[in-house]
Amino acid sequence: MRTPLRSVAVAFALLCAMSAAALAKKTVNEIKADPGRYRNKTVSVEGRVTDSYGVLGNGASEIDDGTGRSWVIADRAVPSRGARVEAKGHIVNGLVFGGRNMGVALRETGRKAKDKY
Repeated sequence: MRTPLRSVAVAFALLCAMSAAALAKKTVNEIKADPGRYRNKTVSVEGRVTDSYGVLGNGASEIDDGTGRSWVIADRAVPSRGARVEAKGHIVNGLVFGGRNMGVALRETGRKAKDKY
């Protein structure tokens, strides 16, 4: 009798984990509409890189997901223009990079290359 209960508990835990992962992906429009809601939370944004700047292994890239554009700040090399990526990280407000005010941005903690549209 313990085996079915354990199976149900494991299935429930997996379902909760998958739900949390699915909720983490947001659109640029959702983030810009209420950036405070996402402060100190990990979110991911997927889209095409429209602009990128890199210097000595650090940089910023702008991602367009179809709902808007947002800057992604990275502590590593940035993807080139036209690349499709999913960036994961934390939202920061009032970010200034290289003398440019980038407003709401994502401080990257991870990135995945995606297939083309």
